Amino acid sequence: MTLENDIRMKQLDKAKEAAIQINEESDWPNLKRFQKENEEIMKNSNDKIVFMGDSITEGWSVSDPDFFKKNNFINRGIGGQTTPQMLIRFKQDAIRLKPNMIIINGGTNDIAQNTGPSTHEMIVDNITSMAEICLKNMIAVCLSTITPVYSYSWNEKIKNVPEKISLVNSLLEEYSVQNNLPFIDYYSAMVNGQKGLMSAYGIDGVHPTKEGYKVMADVLKNTIPGIK
Repeated sequence: MTLENDIRMKQLDKAKEAAIQINEESDWPNLKRFQKENEEIMKNSNDKIVFMGDSITEGWSVSDPDFFKKNNFINRGIGGQTTPQMLIRFKQDAIRLKPNMIIINGGTNDIAQNTGPSTHEMIVDNITSMAEICLKNMIAVCLSTITPVYSYSWNEKIKNVPEKISLVNSLLEEYSVQNNLPFIDYYSAMVNGQKGLMSAYGIDGVHPTKEGYKVMADVLKNTIPGIK
């Protein structure tokens, strides 16, 4: 090995070490969030349903812990996440827990561009990829609508939000019908005349209130048999 190559290899090694350190510090999909909890859950074989999502999901068990406890629901929502982040952690945080069913809700943060520009095709591809991983692993799966939003207070430059949400929802419903999957329609029960979230059901036009989560629970009960 020449001196030049030796120097080059050392530079590459340093770059690799720096990249590893950055990745470990950033943990973009937040893989560390549920690692310890997942290890405990995998030790038992109880019936369970995993909820995969973002802050809409994360806030649900905080708002109504009894609903999650009595149904043995496992909450794997992480606030602010987009569907590519959810897809990366999907096997770790959902599939490996060996649930009876996984309910997927995501896409609103993609439209808000939390992790950069995103198209409706990208959102649908990520969500249906998660569904296909479920089917490959013989786990029942339900897709659900993005809940209504008129505008995002943290990114008001995003225009035509209701139209974008409706398009994604219609494509997810179409996929569910084509693949004989139950489809959970939170949207229709929560939307107002402007195609935003009813004020009684939303804190900031995006995140559900306690009343909003009660409506979502009723929709869920009417869609999935056996939920209490």
